Amino acid sequence: MSRPLSPRRADVLVASDLDRTLIYSAAALALPMPDEHAPRLLCVEVHEGRPLSFMTETAGALLAGLADAVRFVPTTTRTRKQYRRVGLPGRTPRYAICANGGHLLVDGRTDHDWNAEMRRRLADGSAPLAEVRAHLAATADPEWLRKERIAEDLFAYLVVDRERLPLGWVKELAVWAEERGWTVSLQGRKIYAVPRPLTKSAALAEVVRRSGVTRVLAAGDSLLDADLLLAAHTGWTPGHGELADTGWTAPHVTALPAVGVAAGEEILREMLREAAGE
Repeated sequence: MSRPLSPRRADVLVASDLDRTLIYSAAALALPMPDEHAPRLLCVEVHEGRPLSFMTETAGALLAGLADAVRFVPTTTRTRKQYRRVGLPGRTPRYAICANGGHLLVDGRTDHDWNAEMRRRLADGSAPLAEVRAHLAATADPEWLRKERIAEDLFAYLVVDRERLPLGWVKELAVWAEERGWTVSLQGRKIYAVPRPLTKSAALAEVVRRSGVTRVLAAGDSLLDADLLLAAHTGWTPGHGELADTGWTAPHVTALPAVGVAAGEEILREMLREAAGE
């Protein structure tokens, strides 16, 4: 059984994106050293019988220590099904934010009241999903489109061939989406179209309200993490990803130089130092 949180740290919450922030696919590892010097990796996700996502063993130990010391909240754009494939080291988080804030898991179970609240906000603040999906179907080229998906009936994303994707297509989509209250984010091979009210920070605010914490630390790499970082007292971004590529900054957010799986390790070190007051 896990020991209770120290009173000194029970008021600290860490909300972190997962993919390309703490965990990495084989293609995103970015190991710029000879194989014999590569760090030992820990598999944290298996899909269809195959290892899919990793972190270094050192990062795994750091995360276990962090989850034992503070309130750790995985905060991801993944659907609930995709999130549940991930087995992170350390104690099981009481809260997890999925579907970019559309779903809140409490002790692994869906909080349906929160989902209903988010759907009410979407109905008032953005164009319907059907309109966006129709636009994607009409404008995406089969030459570079690999898959089109709807996530939790909340938002859409495309899996694309980045080498064949026209440079201006994502920018044109972003302009079209902005006029309809949606946000567009390009992450690796995926293009996300997400209604503007559907944010990680909205769900984070609910977790903060319920848990009574007074200090929030956060990390993320994509445009969909910007609001999460802005809602935190202290944050970190890796040296790769959408935020790094666009030069996004905020006074309380540190842009780390590390890239790939090494960045996940460095982010966790910084979080532990900050939580300890060092």
